[in-house]
Amino acid sequence: MASPLRVCVTGAAGQIAYSLLFSIGNGEVFGTNQPITLLLLDIPPMMTALDGVIMELNDCSLPLLHEVVGTSDAAIAFNNIDVAILVGAMPRREGMERKDLLKANAKIFEIQGKALEQHAKKTVKVLVVGNPANTNCLIASKCAPSIPKENFSCLTKLDQNRAVSQIAMRLGVKTTAVKNVIIWGNHSSTQYPDVQHATVELNGQTVSVKDAIKDDNWLQGEFMIIVQTRGAAVIKARKLSSAMSAAKAICDHMRLWWFGTPSDDITSMGIVSDGSSYGIPEGIVYSFPLEIDNNKNWKIHHGLEISPFSREKMELTAKELCEERDAAFSFLEQ
Repeated sequence: MASPLRVCVTGAAGQIAYSLLFSIGNGEVFGTNQPITLLLLDIPPMMTALDGVIMELNDCSLPLLHEVVGTSDAAIAFNNIDVAILVGAMPRREGMERKDLLKANAKIFEIQGKALEQHAKKTVKVLVVGNPANTNCLIASKCAPSIPKENFSCLTKLDQNRAVSQIAMRLGVKTTAVKNVIIWGNHSSTQYPDVQHATVELNGQTVSVKDAIKDDNWLQGEFMIIVQTRGAAVIKARKLSSAMSAAKAICDHMRLWWFGTPSDDITSMGIVSDGSSYGIPEGIVYSFPLEIDNNKNWKIHHGLEISPFSREKMELTAKELCEERDAAFSFLEQ
């Protein structure tokens, strides 16, 4: 058995974590031979609820679960960790403007970024889930300058899963038959779900999704709107935000980062742009199509032809991210 992997999950008493923690402890993310130490962080008012979550984890009797620590102290939660999954964030409440949301979360992720800088391993892999995820991820990275920017990512795998599912349902195939769907940009309603390069296994042959569906109006209209607004639709239906599907996407994201992407597919992750790929500005966290090797190193999948339609959508979401960044950075300590 390997040494226990130290995995921190924030917002650990919340509904996403409740759907996530079993999968991490059960070996579905980091492998069935990898012991796990879970460090669970939440705010002081949630400590009693967190105690209940820890009781349940213990009651699951998971062989790989080496230790579980619940705390409201980031110094304890981030101590010497290998993985940080930052789920906890200030949710948008009724009457709250977007700038209010950005201000509240800028402070949270400034504190957490500085705690990562001070206490985590420099090799820590950080996944930001709490919204606005791209900009929160950028703040955390900025506040942890000694941790490589490549070690920070935000979740757009949920959007990719949503897009793949819609294509698969439209064509009546399994989701595993659909490859190379891309999410560009922000985890927001400006994101661009791109199927220009996507393929599907149909009747024993690999064909383009565009040729299989034969309906550009749907692909550039209803399909995109469904993916872009899916989170709001879930909230409207169940009066709570996505939890099961978000937890599944977190597991997918981390498993691919840990073990690599298949040779015939890519994954979408929000990463810090260096300004060298697809005309996307430097200094924002933007979702790109990535290939990941089995040493946890990712690279952007280059060489894709970008149509005028795609370019317009990609630039629109980049503009929103630049505006978010500028607004959020104005709230940080100088």
